Amino acid sequence: MRVVLSFFSGISFIFFGLACFNSSLFVDEFYRYGLSEYRTTVGFFQLMGGIGSIIGVFDKRILTISSLGLSVMMLLGVGVRLKINDTFIQTLPALTYLIINTIIFINMVKKTKK
Repeated sequence: MRVVLSFFSGISFIFFGLACFNSSLFVDEFYRYGLSEYRTTVGFFQLMGGIGSIIGVFDKRILTISSLGLSVMMLLGVGVRLKINDTFIQTLPALTYLIINTIIFINMVKKTKK
């Protein structure tokens, strides 16, 4: 299950990260969020988190760090969505990725303690 979630999250965030650099939709969305000056920075961290999630399937430390970073990023994403009064449906993707990466992170921390 962890492997499937890690690959799903990783591939998704690689896509999202790359889109931050060259998608007019993402340019418009970051403007709507009031965060247009952070679009490329967010894209970089999404790309790194996505790559880390995939590499992390083979290295538990990298997966732990990546899943924590992506969880924090998605928590902030949910916060931004709430601040700008997005609907639940608009907030749901960020919330879903928050839950997925939090599950991965908690799973990795539990494995480390054993």
